Amino acid sequence: MKRVAAEPYRDIDFSRAKRGAVIPLEPGKTKISIRLDNRIIEHFKVVVERAGGGNYQTLINDALVAYIQQRSMLEAIRQVVKEEIGSPIAKRGLTGASTRTRRKRGLRLAG
Repeated sequence: MKRVAAEPYRDIDFSRAKRGAVIPLEPGKTKISIRLDNRIIEHFKVVVERAGGGNYQTLINDALVAYIQQRSMLEAIRQVVKEEIGSPIAKRGLTGASTRTRRKRGLRLAG
């Protein structure tokens, strides 16, 4: 193995240097460190390669955004269906009480 000589000492003035990332982050994005299974990384890299290029990290981000949107859409649909149909138990008067208890209370029997 070839040894590389260390760069000779240079007198560099850092008095006007700024701390932080060299490349600023896009607005609305946060840099994080995350551990993912190798097969997940490999899957997204293959998808990007088949597409002819791109960024697998952007593809992972897009997949997570789509998942969140799908979940919120399902929750909204469930809420609408619940409101439109109403609670079938409440409509039938089935409160979990026995037939005898419902008769005592004067509730109508489902049937």
